[in-house]
Amino acid sequence: MMERNGILLSGKKKIMVGMSGGIDSSVTAYMLQKEGYEVEGVYLKLHDRTDGYHETNLEYIDNVTKFLNIKYHILDKTETFGEEVYDYFVNSYIEGTTPNPCVKCNRQIKFGAMLDFAKEQGASFLATGHYAKTDGNFFYEADDKSKDQSYFLSQVKKEALAFMMFPLSTYKKEDIVKLGASLDDVYKKITEGNESQEICFVDTVYTDVIKKHANIDFPGKVLDEEGNVVGDHKGYMHYTIGKRRGFTVHGAHVPHFVTKINPEDNTIIVGKKDALEINGVEADNLNMYIEEKVFTCTVKLRYRSISIPCKVKIKDEKAYINLDEAAFGVADGQLAVFYDNDKVLGSGWIQATK
Repeated sequence: MMERNGILLSGKKKIMVGMSGGIDSSVTAYMLQKEGYEVEGVYLKLHDRTDGYHETNLEYIDNVTKFLNIKYHILDKTETFGEEVYDYFVNSYIEGTTPNPCVKCNRQIKFGAMLDFAKEQGASFLATGHYAKTDGNFFYEADDKSKDQSYFLSQVKKEALAFMMFPLSTYKKEDIVKLGASLDDVYKKITEGNESQEICFVDTVYTDVIKKHANIDFPGKVLDEEGNVVGDHKGYMHYTIGKRRGFTVHGAHVPHFVTKINPEDNTIIVGKKDALEINGVEADNLNMYIEEKVFTCTVKLRYRSISIPCKVKIKDEKAYINLDEAAFGVADGQLAVFYDNDKVLGSGWIQATK
């Protein structure tokens, strides 16, 4: 018998694998087939790019699934993705906040709509090439900390965890690349040419996407923390909290950083590095895997940031986070993710800093 997420599985169980065309998801399908599962793939079509993006991905998937002798499905969620992820991404920059579209997509699409589809097809689990762990109740960091994606998964609904599998959780990226390259010419092609993009609908830089929906090039004033005009900028949507280039500060002899964005009057506020320092954060739209309302833990306030020890109090569906150490460059609209060592306790969207 095989065991997954604490469940003993008897007989041959169907596993649906989310396949992007990249090596991680392709090797995931291979590994699960070798374990004895009945594997099928599913490709998410999330947008209407006309640059050959989907055609290239599907060519890789077609080659891999033929090599494994498995079938795959195409799940078109373009409309849902547009409403739940793409529009949110664009509107966040227009509103002067910094979005995290991958977190939204994981909750609403990959482990929402795609999981529902997997269940409809009779699959016991949905597997992906994410670098993370789950025991069916919590997420945990992957062994390869440089590739860990638990941060991006922390808004996935608790009830979905029991149906999720991450076969790459104990591997390092270089091991997966070697494994893929050693299997067959199909995998060598994937290894050499098709690594998944960080944000699938951003080809170059995020401003190219925003330009399709709003005028982002309208000069404005740079203010200091007292409200004095000290320089000029090229339009507030070009900036995120902590950015230090792309604007002028007259007479400045040390670097200045964006500390606040004001879309109402197209101004940005800048200051020296210590102006970015914050000691407290408020977060809402919480997604918690524990019941406690007061607890100590560590928190990541941005992907790739260090974990900071903190004290958390949840009241009226908001988390009030007091940091034991100062953080720098924290942006409204990003995610605060709570950890107990490598275990994810939950998360919330940052809405205020102090």
